[in-house]
Amino acid sequence: MPSAVMMSENFDKLLEQCETQELEAPGGIATPQVYSQLLALYLLHNDMNNARYLWKRIPQAIKTANPELAAVWAVGQHIWQREFPGIYSTIAAYQWSEGIGPIMEALQESTRRRAYGLVAQAYTSIMAEDFAACVGYSVEDAVKGVVSQGWQADPNTRMVMPQKPDPPPVSLVPNEQQLARLTDYVAFLEN
Repeated sequence: MPSAVMMSENFDKLLEQCETQELEAPGGIATPQVYSQLLALYLLHNDMNNARYLWKRIPQAIKTANPELAAVWAVGQHIWQREFPGIYSTIAAYQWSEGIGPIMEALQESTRRRAYGLVAQAYTSIMAEDFAACVGYSVEDAVKGVVSQGWQADPNTRMVMPQKPDPPPVSLVPNEQQLARLTDYVAFLEN
């Protein structure tokens, strides 16, 4: 089994454990470590609604006493605002603990993959500097990465031309089903 799949399964299990620990915490207040991991995992899963609600229900005393928790939330704010350079710089600026570090690394990589996909869908060409900011790499590393994926880069104009992703497969509906749907539609309109 690929390591990315195994890590994903581990993060899913950890998310369930953290949610259970929060629900079963004595007095309804979990430990700062649980809150930090849970918030980071919500961000990893791009579940901004649960992340925001978790941040609102964490007691203020825990928020102010734990700088790592505040740093995780700072990353979440950049995600919410879709400010990709801020996401990468905030992740890189903090020395994460053992329990949060792997989650933040996975968050950084999933954000990069998402940025690659968004750029491929939205642009026919983009400045190399802008693309590098979206994926959190230096311009040279970003250009090398896209060329290895089959994209084109023009060193003279400093433009990157993304390769369009393959369209999702179209599900073909058999002719009989199409005819039945059309018949139902016409019958509905007549009545």
